[in-house]
Amino acid sequence: MSVYLYRLARWAFRRRRLVLLVWVLAAGLAITLSAVGGGKTDNTFTVPGTESQQATNLLKAKLPALGGGQTQIVFATRGATKVTDPAYRAGIEASIAKLKTVPQVGLVSDPFAAKGISQSGHVALGSVQFTAQPSDVKKETLDAVEAAVVPARDAGVEVEYSGSVYPGWQTAVSETPELIGLVVAFVILSITFGALVAAGLPILTALIGIVVTLMTVTALASVMTIASTSTTVAMMLGLSCGIDYGLFILARHRNNLLVGMSIEESAAMAAGTAGSSVVFAALTVIIALCGLAVVGIPFLSVMGFAAAGAVLVALLIALTLMPAMLGFAGNKVARFISTPLRPGHHESVARIAATEPEHTFGAAWARFVVRFRVPMLIGGTALLVVLALPLLSMELGLPSGSSKPEGNTQRKAYDLTTDNFGAGFNGALLVVADGVPDGAAADPITAELARIPGVVSATPLSAANQVAVIRVIPSTGPNDEATADLVHRIRNDRAAIAGTSGAQLLVGGTTASNIDVSAKLSSALPVFLIVVVGLAFILLTLAFRTILVPIKSIIGFLLSVAAAFGAQVAMFQWGWGEQLFGITPSQTISFLPILMLAIIFGLSSDYEVFVVSRIKEDFTKNGDALKAVERGTGLAARVVTAAALIMFSIFVAFMFTDDPIVKAIGFSFAAGVFLDAFVVRLTLVPAFMAIIRAKIWYHPKWFGRYIPDLDIEGDRLQHRQGASGAAKTPDEQPV
Repeated sequence: MSVYLYRLARWAFRRRRLVLLVWVLAAGLAITLSAVGGGKTDNTFTVPGTESQQATNLLKAKLPALGGGQTQIVFATRGATKVTDPAYRAGIEASIAKLKTVPQVGLVSDPFAAKGISQSGHVALGSVQFTAQPSDVKKETLDAVEAAVVPARDAGVEVEYSGSVYPGWQTAVSETPELIGLVVAFVILSITFGALVAAGLPILTALIGIVVTLMTVTALASVMTIASTSTTVAMMLGLSCGIDYGLFILARHRNNLLVGMSIEESAAMAAGTAGSSVVFAALTVIIALCGLAVVGIPFLSVMGFAAAGAVLVALLIALTLMPAMLGFAGNKVARFISTPLRPGHHESVARIAATEPEHTFGAAWARFVVRFRVPMLIGGTALLVVLALPLLSMELGLPSGSSKPEGNTQRKAYDLTTDNFGAGFNGALLVVADGVPDGAAADPITAELARIPGVVSATPLSAANQVAVIRVIPSTGPNDEATADLVHRIRNDRAAIAGTSGAQLLVGGTTASNIDVSAKLSSALPVFLIVVVGLAFILLTLAFRTILVPIKSIIGFLLSVAAAFGAQVAMFQWGWGEQLFGITPSQTISFLPILMLAIIFGLSSDYEVFVVSRIKEDFTKNGDALKAVERGTGLAARVVTAAALIMFSIFVAFMFTDDPIVKAIGFSFAAGVFLDAFVVRLTLVPAFMAIIRAKIWYHPKWFGRYIPDLDIEGDRLQHRQGASGAAKTPDEQPV
């Protein structure tokens, strides 16, 4: 592999203008397709095969007025005034009349006719049922809904929205997290390299990759359904992986230059050595993300493919555009900013790290870990286990309006509804009775539903084409476990509830759909974990041609991801981070564990490869297992630290948003990366390898015959180039 990457990088270096032009044209084409297609992502989560989806499909076919998205409109007054006062009621009724004329609206509920007035008289609940799915409700339709409630607002009535779709449900994405992440990345790279040009190159190439990826995803959104979270995850991984992969190759290149290698040879050798690790690490992330398709949930599969596409583009850019840009930069990447270590000494920290790696903090840390390997292994493992303890109480679900920021209209609607009617009115269930001749035949079913414990009320909504829809209000909120129990109780007792009517009952609606999504994801989690662990074992076995390295890596991955899960549960579910992060405690997002398993697995493999390949490289040359752990970890520590801090800062930057889903994802990824890089890969891994020593590389002879040697350390390439008279790499020459 290393020889082919060497040739590719040398070709890109020599034809750098062509390579740059191709990537610029690719970005321009992606932007053009995005603009022409006009695609938009959405926040709809559907799971084919679930009962709630079957109910939706049935309504779309036989009762389209109730088969689409739904908006609950909350009309509220304050103080001594009531919604039933003549002036306020007139404004609300005028708004209801206007809502009935809005395109794509199938049914409008009048709160005065439907007895949707709170006992205090301060709140009235109306609803709008669309004939289209939430993602298909046009912006013009939602604008018309906003315009229709103007009479109520003019009368002095507060109007708030909730439901599966409502005006303003798709807020504009802020660029602030990306900007914060890029600024922090530039600072970290400037400290790492001690050169502005070197700090800027990985960021520049990563940005080109992000433009290509996100514009392509947006273009595809015009012909397929893509969840809004997909672009966020793709942005996170595209930026972080793009910068990291460029960083690893650039660090090798800069070290090569400092020992006298020519610019072209240096760039090609950097791609052939560090690039091999980059390829393996990127493929690991890509395969793990594509593995999300085994779960069988479309929005999660698309999210995985979008993120995998971002990583693939980052890999291709690192292997082609980065060598080309190194050609443009020349010797500038090896020029250091003068930063005195102490008075009278002007040798920069970055130069010391490049030319005398044994004097760096990373080398000192490696020696410390090796010296105290047993207590470090025990202490680090204990820390991760303690952090993982909250994982035992994890509850999966999709966030409701209660988790939104206090100024959000959905949060206001949720609070007003809960305070004046009860939490259950925020999570109504739709029981669909198929096979009833008319609405009257469904009355006994409605009566049976109303008698079930945990049901506040059951009200018939509409009937046609032998289908009747009954609205069931639980006594508990949409995210309460008791509501999920109620859904299961109705489904388990459906035959008794239907009685002699012969109707087939299905429980649907947004709340039931969220419950089904969470259940599906929970059941898929063990299967996906087995797939990920099995994949890790195969890939790491191929990379290092030994059994103990994959086993050690998998255990470390499980520890770090469990600790990250535990931290997420404590902060977002238990509410420890309520004030710190400005969030409302709620269930863990149902798709987060699977997403984290895929991404943290990939990123942990990145750091595993970069650290262990350096250790193996030293062991292959010198044969001293203990010293190899010290030197290899010391050489990898500075670059891995910079890469992890960049990833960490980009993920943390995404917490500066109002979206609770994005905040939870950003925190979880940041915690996972930090713990895996610093606790596992730079502490537990060298400690364990120092204890095992040379046995870590043992494999039977038959094993060596059947497992190919991919040479991710570039050892064969370096021997080949050395034999041909090429300059040696820094690790082959004394410094």
